[in-house]
Amino acid sequence: MSTRHLHKPRIAITIGDPAGIGPEITIKALAKLGQLADFLLVGDFAVVKPFLKSGCRVNFVKEDKILFKNGFINIWDVGIINDRPIVRGKFDKLQAKAFLVYIEKAARLALLKKIDALVTAPINKEAAKRVGFTFPGHTEYLAHLTGTKVFGMMLIGCPLRVTLVTRHLALKDVSKNLSKKDIINTTVLTHNALKRYFKIKSPNIGVAGLNPHAGDSGMFGNEEGSIIRPAVRYLNTKLKNIHGPIPADALFRSAYNGRYDAVICMYHDQGLIPLKMIARDKGVNLTLGLPFVRTSPDHGTAYDIAAKGTADPSSMIEAIRLACELSKNTRAC
Repeated sequence: MSTRHLHKPRIAITIGDPAGIGPEITIKALAKLGQLADFLLVGDFAVVKPFLKSGCRVNFVKEDKILFKNGFINIWDVGIINDRPIVRGKFDKLQAKAFLVYIEKAARLALLKKIDALVTAPINKEAAKRVGFTFPGHTEYLAHLTGTKVFGMMLIGCPLRVTLVTRHLALKDVSKNLSKKDIINTTVLTHNALKRYFKIKSPNIGVAGLNPHAGDSGMFGNEEGSIIRPAVRYLNTKLKNIHGPIPADALFRSAYNGRYDAVICMYHDQGLIPLKMIARDKGVNLTLGLPFVRTSPDHGTAYDIAAKGTADPSSMIEAIRLACELSKNTRAC
């Protein structure tokens, strides 16, 4: 075994939107998990400084020389905000541009293999849009930065793992954007992730229908017969234990009880509503298909409670723990 496998995983954490709760929950999470890995914050030191305890030691690193120090807050100070007053709880143009830079720089570290995994604190999509950001969110932007063509979003909470075929779309647009190809790609990504990341030798995957009762033989829509069932039929010529289309209400109960290792959902809320019902404070987003592990907490920037000291770091803690676990699993491959 190489000595690298004996080392702690190297985890970069982007601090997210300075106007939101990202910096606060990041520091709170590190206070709980600081010995779990070698952590590197990517962002502006000025943004996280107010959340550091008195006497906290800081190790400033540079992109070309990253040295982790135990007992220190290791940070790559991007230096965009500097001495400018931090705006909390509302849009700020410079801060919105800054959090996009944090993502770019952290992704580059991952591509250069200077870190083993990336955890991203929340960004505000509307703020990003106002400074020219054209991507629906982190997932699509990281795929762009890494040249990843086939990627997916898996949400994890308690016993559930949910992967979305369509993501941030209006409900009225889901049916016309649903395709056999995307269902196949999403399921293959999920199958591979279950084997590689979670060490499940023979994954058992349930594919949800789109319509009530999975269409009930065409009574409530034909997407099951024309799109989903053909995709599942094809998948079973390449993989094992792909089941569906199954009515979503029945499928989630079965998955909760352990019958399925993951659920493939046709649209955002089909998967997120049951997951957040049982794991609201501990849900984690895992991006599939990237050349590195990337996780994030399953919530937004919460401008309404920014910098009030009340933000719950539970989801961020789980995102960091999962990144550490998965990076160890992939390094052992």
